[in-house]
Amino acid sequence: MQTDVETQPLAVAKVLKALVEKEAPGLVILGKQAIDDDCNQTGQMLAALLGWGQGTFASKVVPAGDAVAVTREIDGGLEVVSLALPAVVTADLRLNEPRYASLPNIMKAKKKPLETVTPDSLGVDVTPRLTTLKVTEPAKRKAGVKVADVAALVDKLKNEARVV
Repeated sequence: MQTDVETQPLAVAKVLKALVEKEAPGLVILGKQAIDDDCNQTGQMLAALLGWGQGTFASKVVPAGDAVAVTREIDGGLEVVSLALPAVVTADLRLNEPRYASLPNIMKAKKKPLETVTPDSLGVDVTPRLTTLKVTEPAKRKAGVKVADVAALVDKLKNEARVV
């Protein structure tokens, strides 16, 4: 999708929703986050717009009939969630094991027609909804203080910081 304006995650999700409604896939797999603005929103927004289940940060996806098992990394290790299809899955970098196309398959792919669509042809308004007013660096942090032992730390927390 190429436009003259900044394309925000909600606009991308709306375009993808229109494509999903047109193509009717059983599973939509997206990247975890965008590289331009580092947002991790489009997959979740798409699932919400479609009313589908979602599996995020997938490191393994196993289809099982009318469901899919998604293994995802969490703080405590791995979690496996089962989603009824259709569903949206966002992929972590560990999901993909690259396959390289052979030259005959590349030549066949070149001959296949490729439909080009625009947001307007899908009836989607991609006008930005958010405006960046100002970007500033955070304030410099004060230097830390070393204490001799735990007793000195507790004393500082009680008397100076007044947090204990």
